[in-house]
Amino acid sequence: MLKITIPGQEFWDEGKEEFVNTKGTTLQLEHSLVSLSKWESKWHKPFLGKGDKTVEETVDYIRCMTLTQNVDPSVYGFITNEIMGQVSDYIDDSMTATWFSKEEKGNTSQEAVTAELIYYWMIALNIPFECQKWHLNRLLTLIRVCNVKNAPPEKLSQKEITKRTAAINAARRKAHKSKGRK
Repeated sequence: MLKITIPGQEFWDEGKEEFVNTKGTTLQLEHSLVSLSKWESKWHKPFLGKGDKTVEETVDYIRCMTLTQNVDPSVYGFITNEIMGQVSDYIDDSMTATWFSKEEKGNTSQEAVTAELIYYWMIALNIPFECQKWHLNRLLTLIRVCNVKNAPPEKLSQKEITKRTAAINAARRKAHKSKGRK
């Protein structure tokens, strides 16, 4: 969870023709599948992916991430670039110690990753629904781990089998101080 503080502001309200002061607000945010689902249901496009988001879309995602109750909607209009940077760093954080080798990295599929696809993966892999509230990167890492662990072992080529067998035989001959069959 990320806590951000939006400082109090003084601004001119043209409708009332007076200065208005807002008090500082602390928001608790969570980048989760729940947040992603809320945002995608409003904007009707995938949040994850290569496309850039407008400032309006980005601020709205922060609104979707907000766990704090009864937040004055005007507060989101005072989000600074510094706060956007903090939120961006939080979204990009892996939130796990798990790492993948080069062979296991990346999604080579051209399929757009949406909330519904992630829910499908959770169902297919028997991941409990309470994980939808985890940091999204942690959930996606769990999904990748499940896929790696559930994948059938790779079949070796005949050349690899022969090489492996020769290495095993050499180790056995050395261990037993033998020269093999004559």
